[in-house]
Parts: sequence; C-alpha cells; structure tokens
Amino acid sequence: MPRPAIILVLIMVAVIVAVDILILRHHFRARLLANVAIVVVFGAIWFTLLRRH
Repeated sequence: MPRPAIILVLIMVAVIVAVDILILRHHFRARLLANVAIVVVFGAIWFTLLRRH
C-alpha cells in the first residue's frame, strides 16, 4: 500500500471511531449506516483523487 493510502485508511478509522463514540453511542442502526456512508465517501475519495496515475 502506498503512503497516501495508509494515511487515508488511518483517517477513515479515526473518523469512524470518533463518530461511533461521540455521536452514535447508543444507536446501533444509525451507527451502522453512518459507518457504511463514511466508508463509501472515503472510497469515492480514493477512486477520484488517489487513483489518477
């Protein structure tokens, strides 16, 4: 994995954990949907910005 990918994965994990702990602690379905949405957004960032070789 190149360095930008590692940084992107670490940022994604930090965002998911922060949203889970700070905002959606007791809401399982909302937390699951938010996590999926975060992964989709980071995937879109990956495909649009980092895969332009």
